Amino acid sequence: MVIKQIKQWLTARANSARWRPLSEWAAERGGQLRHARDGRGFVIDLPRTLPGLTRIEWGPSQRSYIEGFELRMRCELKVNPDMQMMLIERKLMERLESSVFEAYTDTLRTRVDTDTPEEMRWLVMFPKQSQIESKLVRQRFGAVGINRELIMAWLDKDLSERLAQATQDVLIEGRPFVLLSLRGNVYLRTAMPEPALGEVEALTRVLDAAAGSALAVHQRIGDGGPWPTTTSVAWHSRPSEGDYGAPV
Repeated sequence: MVIKQIKQWLTARANSARWRPLSEWAAERGGQLRHARDGRGFVIDLPRTLPGLTRIEWGPSQRSYIEGFELRMRCELKVNPDMQMMLIERKLMERLESSVFEAYTDTLRTRVDTDTPEEMRWLVMFPKQSQIESKLVRQRFGAVGINRELIMAWLDKDLSERLAQATQDVLIEGRPFVLLSLRGNVYLRTAMPEPALGEVEALTRVLDAAAGSALAVHQRIGDGGPWPTTTSVAWHSRPSEGDYGAPV
């Protein structure tokens, strides 16, 4: 017991030095970095910097398509929960499409329906948007959602520019990355073997742009703008089988 406590203390001490730049960055924004109990990750809560309360978590991956460690972000917006849209790294999209197709064609179809997370189910349930204005974003990412018009509105100039900038050094080709508007919030998930302040800052800017654009789309709908009539109602009524409904 004593040896275990000593190891935990040493791990916590090492992590404090290792993550000090991130801790200071969070504190500057009115947030706080807290260590995971097992020493294998951390959580940052930012109360007032993005359009909504934001949680950033780094730790062991919770998705089979990401090996090792990942970064997860959630911005609470409370926008229309039927705004179900996703941007996904193109190579990851192709890989997941193949996996989902194989699963749906075998005898475990019902199990696939209940066990797979939204980002995988949406690839076979929702239409793709190929007419993305930014050539770079179009080449590097795929977009799906309940309605093509909503996706186009979400991928506005600011979000497209933030994504294009991130592809230069953070969201390199082949790095798993998913950005979703789901259940009233915006979520981001990507592979990250080691947390680096520069990468966290860049991805926070992407999340910020995605959240701001989602709020603008929500406001447009609230002001009497067009609303799609697709399969969204059926999916909105289903409980979440992923971890997006809970704190990231």
